[in-house]
Amino acid sequence: MDDKKLYEEWLTSPVFDEATKAELKAIAGNDAEIRDRFYKDLEFGTGGLRGVVGAGTNRMNLYTVRRATQGLAKYIISKGVQSKGVAISYDSRHFSPEFAEAAALTLNANGIKSYLFDALRPTPELSYAVRELKCTAGIMVTASHNPPEYNGYKVYWDDGCQITPPVDKDIIDLVKSTAFSDIKTMDKEEAVKAGLFNMIGADIDDKYVAELKKLILSPEVIKKQAENLKIVYTPFHGTGNVPVQRMLKELGFKQVYIVKEQEEPDGDFTTLDYPNPEDEKAFTLALKLAKEKDADIVLANDPDADRLGVYAKDKKTGNYIQFTGNMSGMLLAEYELSIKKERGLLKDDSTLITTIVSTNLAFKIAEYYKIHLIEVLTGFKFIGQQIKGFEEKGKGTYEFGFEESYGCLIGTHARDKDGIMAVVALCEAAAYYMDKGLTLWDQMVNMYEKYGYFKEGIYTMTLAGEDGAKRINEILDNLRKNPPTELAGYKVVKTRDYENDVVKDLATGETTTTGLPKSNVLYFDMTDDAWFCVRPSGTEPKIKFYAGIKGNSLEDADEKLAKVLTELKKLGD
Repeated sequence: MDDKKLYEEWLTSPVFDEATKAELKAIAGNDAEIRDRFYKDLEFGTGGLRGVVGAGTNRMNLYTVRRATQGLAKYIISKGVQSKGVAISYDSRHFSPEFAEAAALTLNANGIKSYLFDALRPTPELSYAVRELKCTAGIMVTASHNPPEYNGYKVYWDDGCQITPPVDKDIIDLVKSTAFSDIKTMDKEEAVKAGLFNMIGADIDDKYVAELKKLILSPEVIKKQAENLKIVYTPFHGTGNVPVQRMLKELGFKQVYIVKEQEEPDGDFTTLDYPNPEDEKAFTLALKLAKEKDADIVLANDPDADRLGVYAKDKKTGNYIQFTGNMSGMLLAEYELSIKKERGLLKDDSTLITTIVSTNLAFKIAEYYKIHLIEVLTGFKFIGQQIKGFEEKGKGTYEFGFEESYGCLIGTHARDKDGIMAVVALCEAAAYYMDKGLTLWDQMVNMYEKYGYFKEGIYTMTLAGEDGAKRINEILDNLRKNPPTELAGYKVVKTRDYENDVVKDLATGETTTTGLPKSNVLYFDMTDDAWFCVRPSGTEPKIKFYAGIKGNSLEDADEKLAKVLTELKKLGD
């Protein structure tokens, strides 16, 4: 059915409420807007369902949420696991509570129990709750770090991990085959009376916090430096505020300063252009407070608190230095692994897991600590999938996992990025290095000197709408057909085409397989530990160009990376 017919159907069908119809009537005659709202269904990507809030098949609304949930319910029933129930959480975005409740009631109407948090909670706690309650699935209503007009819907399976192939495809197929008229829902009071609609909250909070406390490696150092370490924290108007403040207080940190203007939940993210810890501008208020308090570290979670942004003070210059996701991930990995090695806790099968677009510094760290390293596709669910594989095989010990996009997981209590634990661990590491007379930046420099000056960057093109999607495919098709043999003075030595599952050695012509699931991603290994990678975003209308190099100094690394990124921009033109 074409976009205009779907538009008319939504205007006339008794399935859709009057508020929805009024919103659609307001765009009558605007063919471009109608096309954008109805030319496709919202699709599951690496982060699940995600889109602009509004009426239409290509928007986040009560109906697309219910339809996704009806597809999920069908899948759960087909597997005969409906008795275990589904845990549901949500963040501070517009309509998040409403979408979460709508999902719960659709599950209930299909005879599936729901366990809905009584207020907003972070993504990692939802992942934990799925495992703790032994649910068959979980739903997190969030658009993570996207702009305010977005919301989203992430699905988790019984291991607490976001759904992975083939489960994701099977659910998507069932969603696609579900008509809006076939969606089930029921009255909330009836669902409560039937024992299908259940609320959860404080009990899960307490258990989650207890699990995080078990992961602390140096409580004695925290106690020693608790009075000295100055921490600035902001939740970016999201879910991180309550659990982070609770954890830091209960661990004994005394000088914790919250950015008051960003403390309360706010779906408009009034103080931010973009609630993304990767964005320098998002730290304006936090850095102002840090300078007032002479803070040692500045930490921020995104709205659903699975990501962590970090600034650390350079005592020599007085400046606050932004850490990339690779930098904070590697600093935490080094801290965790060094302590465990010192205590004899590393095992023969200890493993570090990262993604193909993360830093090559990970290989050096794994080599130094004599542990295994596994690379997976972009998306933390593939790291979670590896942990599940370790458990099923009884072989492999998960030590740490991270991705370049500001996410990591310490422990296995959850199976998604845990920004709450990352805050706690960064504070612990800061206290540990402070006890040795070092700042976090000092330690980062020490790591560069130890392993090499690895530097990574990303160039992103936003190409929205139907035409944008076509352009993204054209860029990838052209690179696939005409791969570059050199870039910015580096020679391409190997290409990896994850869509066609081919790795090609350009010197010998030898081909092998990638060993990973198919994905529309191109990767180019280059000389001198350099590389670049091109992939479409799974959650936004963007194509991303990743790059990494190794320099001889910080300045040299910056210069080399800048040249590579300049050349990458030309590939997208």
